[in-house]
Amino acid sequence: MSNTRKFSSVVVDGYQRAASRAMLYPVGFKKEDFNKPQVGIASTWSMVTPCNMHINDLADEAENGVNGAGGKAVIFNTITVSDGISMGSEGMKYSLVSREVIADSIETVAGCQGFDGVVAIGGCDKNMPGCVMGLARLNRPSVFVYGGTIQPGENHTDIVSVFEAVGKRANNDITDIELEQIESTAIPGPGSCGGMYTANTMASAIEALGMSLPNSSSQDAISDDKNSDCFRAGEAVLNLLNKDIKPSDIMTKKAFENAITVIITLGGSTNAVLHLIAMADAINVDLTIDDFTRIGAKVPVLADLKPSGKYMMSELVEIGGTLPLMKMLLDAGMLHGDCITVTGKTLAENLKDVKPYADEQKIIMPLDNPIKKDSHLRILRGNLAPEGSVAKITGKEGLTFHGSAKTFACEEDALQAILNDQIVEGDIIVIRYEGPKGGPGMREMLAPTSAVMGKGLGGKVALITDGRFSGGTHGFVVGHITPEAFSGGALAIVEDGDQILIDAENNSLELQVDKSVIEQRLSNWKKPSPRYTKGVLAKYAKLAQSASRGAITE
Repeated sequence: MSNTRKFSSVVVDGYQRAASRAMLYPVGFKKEDFNKPQVGIASTWSMVTPCNMHINDLADEAENGVNGAGGKAVIFNTITVSDGISMGSEGMKYSLVSREVIADSIETVAGCQGFDGVVAIGGCDKNMPGCVMGLARLNRPSVFVYGGTIQPGENHTDIVSVFEAVGKRANNDITDIELEQIESTAIPGPGSCGGMYTANTMASAIEALGMSLPNSSSQDAISDDKNSDCFRAGEAVLNLLNKDIKPSDIMTKKAFENAITVIITLGGSTNAVLHLIAMADAINVDLTIDDFTRIGAKVPVLADLKPSGKYMMSELVEIGGTLPLMKMLLDAGMLHGDCITVTGKTLAENLKDVKPYADEQKIIMPLDNPIKKDSHLRILRGNLAPEGSVAKITGKEGLTFHGSAKTFACEEDALQAILNDQIVEGDIIVIRYEGPKGGPGMREMLAPTSAVMGKGLGGKVALITDGRFSGGTHGFVVGHITPEAFSGGALAIVEDGDQILIDAENNSLELQVDKSVIEQRLSNWKKPSPRYTKGVLAKYAKLAQSASRGAITE
């Protein structure tokens, strides 16, 4: 058992560590516990969002699993913030920053306390990559647990339904009473947003990566299955400790390729590009935006899930979750089955006895009849994005868009223009100075994209930005434009009326202005002053790398 106590033994063994043991008795340790491997349970519980309101109960289940398997669990907390609540406000600038804070705090607590292993439980969007980044940096036997998906609201609604209802209200298509009915019933209880938005995307990616137990990504937040998932995660860490299996053994390049493949078939969020690159960096795996293009050329979209499709994650749960999909992909030679996972077994071994979906289900299409024959996540380059950008093009909105620029220096100004009918068919909304450094924090643009849909302009206008998009966004949108405007990217010098071509077939994003004009405008451009000079946003702005590098901090 000594090898399983590599870190805790340094903290609690020997007469010299009497003071450390004295501090642990009042928090629940007994004498015999000092001879057990210690496992930290990182809980992202918070009452600031329904995504995380139940996670302390899940942490208790993980604690029981650890203790029952012969370890000593210690629960600690890290933060969460709510994208859905802060969306469209200045507060949203803290969202991506919270990913770094979560990773830092898990690394800090586990590193300081000498935990031998860690279970991390996340609910809202940034919890998932933040937790895994922290686990990767520590590189101690670890399991991630997803807090689970929410149930649909009344009339099959969810948070995106509310955002789109705002546009409908501005268009006088619904009344205040109808809007209140939607907002008061769309979120029925605990769990993460219910479509294939960022939370469910990242949970699915992490399961495919091998860092969570089979089907952890496809369980309702309030369910016996989710409680069991947490208990088994506690047990699994002890197994990983005994076998000395660490995140670096699991999070390999091939495992990241599996994750990319699965989230493409599910029609996942553009944020997966940002977060998977950041997670790979944390474990020293070389993953780039070009890997998404390479893999996406041969991987189809199969899932008819919101926001572009009809169904919610809870309905995918009902037909068996992600496991039958992964088995189908494995059998087709599209996944690396030899990747080790947190079960201590390979992905192929985990999937060996998984049964296929029932014939009558309509959520996951067969490989020979996909929704789209290749990836919806398009990496676009061109004079507007020489270092890359990310588009989410399902094909339903077309594959190319040519239009006239209408420029805005922040999200709020663009949203008001949409709601005030200043955006018309053929416009390309340009929102700049919203990148990692310029925002700072790279806000999601769910409010303006939902307003576009609510106004009936979906497919009639496009939106491009150096910010990013919620997983709930759909329509003709391009984000993550690099270099960002604040760093002198060409997005900074686009003028109203300029012609822009977005081409998701040839993966290009072009400002159709003469090169000499672009150079002249750039020579006259003056870098704006930072919006924050103190505090966490200023710190992030100073350290943040470009979106093409995952907006990581260095």
